[in-house]
Amino acid sequence: MTDSPVPPLRELLAGLPSNWGKWGDNDEVGSLNYLDATQVLAGVGSVRQGKVFTLQTPVGHPHGDPVWPGRRGMERYMVVDEASWLNDDQETPPGGMHWADDMISGYLQGTTQFDALGHVWYDGQIYNGKPAVSTVGGLRFASVAPIAKRGVVGRAVIVDVARHRGRPYLERGETFGLVDVLEAAEAQGVEIRPRDILVVRTGWLESWYNTEAADFYRDFREPGLTFSTELVEWFHRMEIPCLVTDTMGNETTIDPKSGVQLPLHNALMRNLGVAFCEACDLSELAADCDADGQREFLFAAAPLHIREAAGSPVNPVVVK
Repeated sequence: MTDSPVPPLRELLAGLPSNWGKWGDNDEVGSLNYLDATQVLAGVGSVRQGKVFTLQTPVGHPHGDPVWPGRRGMERYMVVDEASWLNDDQETPPGGMHWADDMISGYLQGTTQFDALGHVWYDGQIYNGKPAVSTVGGLRFASVAPIAKRGVVGRAVIVDVARHRGRPYLERGETFGLVDVLEAAEAQGVEIRPRDILVVRTGWLESWYNTEAADFYRDFREPGLTFSTELVEWFHRMEIPCLVTDTMGNETTIDPKSGVQLPLHNALMRNLGVAFCEACDLSELAADCDADGQREFLFAAAPLHIREAAGSPVNPVVVK
């Protein structure tokens, strides 16, 4: 990392493209507008085998659940189970039916999730130029609810950077850029078309399950994409609607060149309206794609419809 002072985001991202106002001043779903009927049908057209994969990381894994530092994983509690009916004071419903009920507690971004477009910002403005004070007490603009209402469906492709580098997973802080993604795609026979949903595998979350938590979080720096003007301009030119990865941040934690934390969140999500789907389990999907060579598929997902939320759990579905 450079020893130069860390630049403010307004300086780092100056002159880069923005989609503010492209779909109207009140648009709250950004580049997901690119996923029109043509893109949905393109996704359907990529289904050739009928194989189905779900991408959510499990909640309540015995090893614990990987989450961004400072958050905790979701915790599940039983409220009603068979023990509830052992109490003689409990009135049995007519016919004798028993049931179980449970609840969860935790961060809405405590598992595989979609970010709301209003999740991050700088200079007092969130996506589409709305004031950041609109987030106080809940996101009254660009929350996750509009994404949940419309859904995310289209043709998607997977680029497996870890396999391209010949390893099961990338190391802590290991980075790659646009050239690396395009080279991996070419080597794997992946055609990235305009308006494709881009799925990128690093293997990072897979490493969680055989790593002690203290070691996993020590000097926490995820592997991932690094910021460059070329990358941002490519996303803009290709009209990429959604970025999906198996890391919690969808980019390396600290950009190695500028020292800025998560600059792509702002360049892509805040400025271009690219939806971020994070912490996906890509292990089975990637292995199957490696086995049969089909790396395009239908991607369908909808976060929970939670009013004014900054993010939401999701279990994306892929059909090959």
